[in-house]
Amino acid sequence: MSFPLLTATAVLPAVGAIATAAVPAKQRTAAKWLALLFSLATLVFAAVVAVRFDPGGGRFQLTESHAWIADFGVRYELGVDGIAVALIALTALLIPFVILAGWHDADPQETGNTRWRPTQGFFALILLVEAMVIISFEATDVFLFYIFFEAMLIPMYFLIGGFGDRAGQHGEKEAATQRSYAAVKFLLYNLVGGLIMLAAVIGLYVVAGNFSLQEIAAARANGSLDMATNTERLLFLGFFFAFAVKAPLWPLHTWLPNAMGEATTPVAVLITAVVDKVGTFAMLRFCLQLFPEASKWATPVILVLALISIVYGALVAVGQRDIKRLIAFASISHFGFIIMGIFAMTSQGQSGATLYMVNHGISTAALMLVAGFLISRRGSRLIADYGGVQKVAPVLAGTFLIGGLATLSLPGLAPFVSEFLVLVGTFTRYPVIGIIATFGIVLAALYTLVLYQRTMTGPVKPSTEGIADLRVRELAVVVPLIGVLIFLGVYPKPLTELVNPAVKHTLSDVHKKDPKPEVEAAHK
Repeated sequence: MSFPLLTATAVLPAVGAIATAAVPAKQRTAAKWLALLFSLATLVFAAVVAVRFDPGGGRFQLTESHAWIADFGVRYELGVDGIAVALIALTALLIPFVILAGWHDADPQETGNTRWRPTQGFFALILLVEAMVIISFEATDVFLFYIFFEAMLIPMYFLIGGFGDRAGQHGEKEAATQRSYAAVKFLLYNLVGGLIMLAAVIGLYVVAGNFSLQEIAAARANGSLDMATNTERLLFLGFFFAFAVKAPLWPLHTWLPNAMGEATTPVAVLITAVVDKVGTFAMLRFCLQLFPEASKWATPVILVLALISIVYGALVAVGQRDIKRLIAFASISHFGFIIMGIFAMTSQGQSGATLYMVNHGISTAALMLVAGFLISRRGSRLIADYGGVQKVAPVLAGTFLIGGLATLSLPGLAPFVSEFLVLVGTFTRYPVIGIIATFGIVLAALYTLVLYQRTMTGPVKPSTEGIADLRVRELAVVVPLIGVLIFLGVYPKPLTELVNPAVKHTLSDVHKKDPKPEVEAAHK
């Protein structure tokens, strides 16, 4: 029996969560180092998964399958394609930086709570979320996926509500109320989506007789499982609604700015760079593969909603006064690009969407973490409270600029390739949608450069005179992320070779081919 590599990759951070939570109350530093070591070990396992995966091999590799709840056709089935491998690598890469960035965020002297072990709990919950996200990317049994898709809401709820941002614009009592509101809103939105999905999961079992993604997809392909049109559309809508909430897609997005604004900066990164990717990933893996005809039927409406997300998120970001909420609305715009690329139903669009998931995770993490370091120094999230920071903290300002330029998809940085592919792939099939979506790029440049101009340039304000530059720990967080952004911006080939075969399989599921050019090249 071969070593269960996928199980080990998901279980390792869960074991780390238990071990971290069990560290004695006074051993806070030990708990931090233990959590960091487990996250690094998980990164090593994720790297082994990436090395063992053969892009030219079968669709799902490193598979595991064991009986679980046999009476209901539920199995413990895992398997990864290139898209899943890329997102597992993203998750494992970001968690050590999240832990380092939040090194002091849950210390008792910061929270004022000495009656429990906030440090141990904070890092244990982060590792627990990592475990649930990774197994969500690995699961090929629909019921198994659903369990962890919903279960990750619990640790996220406590991370948002129990470890909120201390740099808010309210007193402690009001800040606690705001954190509680954000956590409950996050939970309710996602629970409603999950309950609707549960009904669809049960409906899928009634129709198909099992929960195996590969078996159901194979039965759909060979014609042995023929769903009625209305049944397929209803099931698709049940799945898609839950994923659109998680993504988040307009108009189901309103929980995200609250959650990111009130959470600590590392938890805000965890939300938008890691957890939300489960929603867009699931659209590719489950919606398109299980319900190909319904996916094509819903495409026009979804593209319009994605377009609204792009323009609306960017417009609202332009008018924000709060740094973290600006980044949150920018993420809503970026998720619109991802969803647009998925449902453009072209190889360029879906490859770009997958790359966008990875590159957005890295670029948003870099920008948000540097913003968090800045906010922690001044104690304010308001843009108006800053000015002239580049004169007193040039390294902080420089890394903030690079993170911002990546967010606006500057050529030479990783997100540019993703956004370019999404727009090209969309334009070839839906030119009007593609043209309007380009306004999102213009608006991204506006909100990013205005944010930098207002916070980093100009005369030094008295309130920013004492801002210190990045420390060694903070540089250890930011510099590697910027390095990855530059590397993938100049040389995206490792990612494209990984995801392109999986994208071809997805397009074959929905029986779509790339449109032929209207004007063929002349042959000499």
